[in-house]
Amino acid sequence: MLSPSEVKTILEAALLASTEPLSISDLRRLFSEEVGADTVRRLLDELRDAWRDRAVELVNLASGWRFQTRPAFQEYLDRLNPEKPLRYSRAVMETLAIIAYRQPVTRGDIEDIRGVTVSSDVVKKLEDRGWIDVVGHRDVPGRPALYATTRHFLDDLSLRTLQELPALEEIAKNLELTSQEIPFAPAQAARIEHEQADDGHTDVGDGEGGNLETPAIETAEQSDSPADEADDTETRHGDEHVTGLESEENSQR
Repeated sequence: MLSPSEVKTILEAALLASTEPLSISDLRRLFSEEVGADTVRRLLDELRDAWRDRAVELVNLASGWRFQTRPAFQEYLDRLNPEKPLRYSRAVMETLAIIAYRQPVTRGDIEDIRGVTVSSDVVKKLEDRGWIDVVGHRDVPGRPALYATTRHFLDDLSLRTLQELPALEEIAKNLELTSQEIPFAPAQAARIEHEQADDGHTDVGDGEGGNLETPAIETAEQSDSPADEADDTETRHGDEHVTGLESEENSQR
């Protein structure tokens, strides 16, 4: 029978080798003999403490536990990976913010809040990135799809639950919105009750994480790329306008 020290070493090896967050149930499958969930959690806490003063930290995310580099070292790691980060338009980032703070929402809800038509390309970009998914349909004529954020979205922000999302004012600042442009009140954002316990959508469940990255979303300078500008051309009350602000997702590899 394995000693607690041996179990902890195996957990450490699995987490260092994994490219994805590992849940408690994933980690328990490492052992042929029964290792209780509480025991695994206790040993993970001990591992986290053991790595506390290292350049790499063990964190508990929505999908599971993972090792990742600390944000303080990101500027140095970026020099090893100079590839151009992905850029997202203001339309994409505003749509993501609305879904994150008001989920579940339909495209119609998003359009009512933003005052502009939400193009299919905007929704597709967020779905392709794995940040949003359809979680149901509203029981009204036409049964429009309801969108919510996923656990992958929280993992990419190094968060465990929706309640850990930054304050709405911070999101607005990142998007360079004025207080008059904020589409919903902070009080509404402070209470997020829609949490999916199944199929990978954001929740407060026993999610736990495995690669050495700390992805983040940051604002970026305006891009001259036509592709980046495509979904910023929208119709507001019948008049065409183009928004130029873009946001970038820093892969932090």
